[in-house]
Amino acid sequence: MSVLESRNIIDPGKDLQIRPEQVLVAIPTLNEARHIERCLRSLMESDPFCDRVLFAVADGGSTDETRTIVETLTQTHSNLVLLDNPDVLQSAGINRVVAELAGPDHVILVRCDAHAQYPSGYVRRIVETFADHPDAASVAGVLDARGDNGFQRASAWAVDTRLGSGGSAHRGGTRSGWVDHGHHAGFRLDWFRRLGGYDPSFSHNEDAEYDHRLGQANGRLWLEGQLRTDYVMRPTPRALWIQYWRYGKGRARTVMKHRMRPRARQIAPALLLVLQLCCLVAAPFWPPALGLPVAYLAMLAATSVVAAVRLQSVCGLWAGVALFIIHNAWGAGFIRGLAQGLAQGSARGLTGGAGRQ
Repeated sequence: MSVLESRNIIDPGKDLQIRPEQVLVAIPTLNEARHIERCLRSLMESDPFCDRVLFAVADGGSTDETRTIVETLTQTHSNLVLLDNPDVLQSAGINRVVAELAGPDHVILVRCDAHAQYPSGYVRRIVETFADHPDAASVAGVLDARGDNGFQRASAWAVDTRLGSGGSAHRGGTRSGWVDHGHHAGFRLDWFRRLGGYDPSFSHNEDAEYDHRLGQANGRLWLEGQLRTDYVMRPTPRALWIQYWRYGKGRARTVMKHRMRPRARQIAPALLLVLQLCCLVAAPFWPPALGLPVAYLAMLAATSVVAAVRLQSVCGLWAGVALFIIHNAWGAGFIRGLAQGLAQGSARGLTGGAGRQ
């Protein structure tokens, strides 16, 4: 008898087994024509278990061929559904999938990203992980960054280093264990509904915001080191900058919403950016102030050389540029997010004060 047939996933005290029909997979999209077919086929065609799993693509109004590709696949995959996501954001899209398609018999929600390519048996492995860890409210996996062009390959190498990820266990790591945040893979639907799902106003960092609420509710998140996903990096420096700017703003919004104390690795990029700008302003009056920016650039240059050696390609020289973007775009976005949060808080306070007079 297999793990899926013999294990009780929801409550060790109940005779409840998970069948494929009780699993719902949500994939939010917006202009993902380059990736969506590869993503869906990697999920749906690699394991017979998925033949009876319901897959839903929640599209936020794509203007490329994303919808056409998904609609074509629905003709050969009866368990694939295309939903409209008028709220555009991926957080809202996943909530919509649950609201419209999750029935009373559904037990597990799997979240997948259109930019990723999944290993054979990925969905089954998530269900088996819940079976192995019945106390888990959520399961997280590990992202293995990769790329097709030279900039992507260098970025992928850089982001999986401690300099690129700050030591996040779900970025290229190998260990398993209980964590307070990780790359979202699976949810017990009872927990997802209890927490109200994602905050649908979050464009980025909705996963960390959800994990914070999960922890407050005494829910547990298991990081499975063998549950791995290939994630395609952004193809250009500009696209990477925009992505990490939004990541930084999203983290700041989470911090402001819950009045959290940021971790050192979250503060470091913003602090580094501020210090460098202060040094550049002071340099005309005190030249030694250039020491920090010069040392930082030297570190980036050394990283590029190491990456070129490790990748055995000159494309590795992009690694320093990628790290510069990851650090400073995230830091700038974080500062901007904090400033916006403080301004909005002040405005609400003034409005509230006026209303009480």
